[in-house]
Amino acid sequence: MMFSLARNLPSTFKSAIRFKHTLPSLPFDYGALEPIICKEIMEIHHTKHHQTYVTNLNAAEEQLKDAQSKNDVSKIISLGGALRFNGGGHINHSIFWQNLTPDRTEPSKELKAALEQQFSSFDNFKKELTTLTVAIQGSGWGWLGYNKKTGKLQLAALPNQDPLEASTGLVPLLGIDVWEHAYYLQYKNVRPSYVEAIFEIVNWKDVSNRFAVAK
Repeated sequence: MMFSLARNLPSTFKSAIRFKHTLPSLPFDYGALEPIICKEIMEIHHTKHHQTYVTNLNAAEEQLKDAQSKNDVSKIISLGGALRFNGGGHINHSIFWQNLTPDRTEPSKELKAALEQQFSSFDNFKKELTTLTVAIQGSGWGWLGYNKKTGKLQLAALPNQDPLEASTGLVPLLGIDVWEHAYYLQYKNVRPSYVEAIFEIVNWKDVSNRFAVAK
């Protein structure tokens, strides 16, 4: 029965069954985003923090598999927090690396028009997302997402590593990480300077592609 079910699953699901999560490679060198984000931050952020989420997610899924085999409902429920936190951390960072680039890019005509329609102007969009993200208490993420129900762009701020789509239904387009490990070595406690600067290295080609797919 199990083998028959596995054969009928889509190939992406089969991969999830066969393989553990792995740390994705960065699309650029660790020092490529300087001076906006220094090499030391990028290397620690990627190889230490993101890797920890991947490692802990794999461990939580192994525990979940064991609990399911034993029909241990209490254990299954207790793993929800670890799966959400580490799974969210893996999802969020995998998007974040693609959202950044050392190359200068511009939003597609479609995305820019949507941003101007939703937020009055591109500059006003940046201002609103910056204000929302800087105001996050503690650790979290500021997001630009796409609402499939309304067909509109929408901003959201989420705590810790809560993943955008699983938490709100919004398709993630652009995420800004404001955990202190993302900026503190360079910007210290001046979060607004980090958030404002990060727009200089946004990969608008990637954000535009995500917008096109979401629509």
